[in-house]
Amino acid sequence: MSDMETPEFRGRTGEGRGPGGEGRGGERGERGERGAKGAGGKGGFFRRRKTCKLCSEKVDYVDYKNTKLLLAFIPERAKILPRRMFGTCAPCQRKVRTAILRARQMALIPYSTE
Repeated sequence: MSDMETPEFRGRTGEGRGPGGEGRGGERGERGERGAKGAGGKGGFFRRRKTCKLCSEKVDYVDYKNTKLLLAFIPERAKILPRRMFGTCAPCQRKVRTAILRARQMALIPYSTE
């Protein structure tokens, strides 16, 4: 066996790369193992599923005059934050968005911080 055929040099010449071979990502099974550890294995990180705040409180109509509720969905920069930040469901996010836009139109909530 020459120096070029040893395992240290095999990846550098391009040999052994192809379907199922040694590539940049390693073996294909590694990614699945990592996901399984985080889901329920030892020492994994468990992220609690976010629930819709409005659905849990049985809110049917999001009133644009209720600025205390609407300001919870707007940070200091006055941007409407997406669903993934608060865990609101799609219909409630649409209701919150329209209420925020109406409140801004009526000058109850500022468009920006300045």
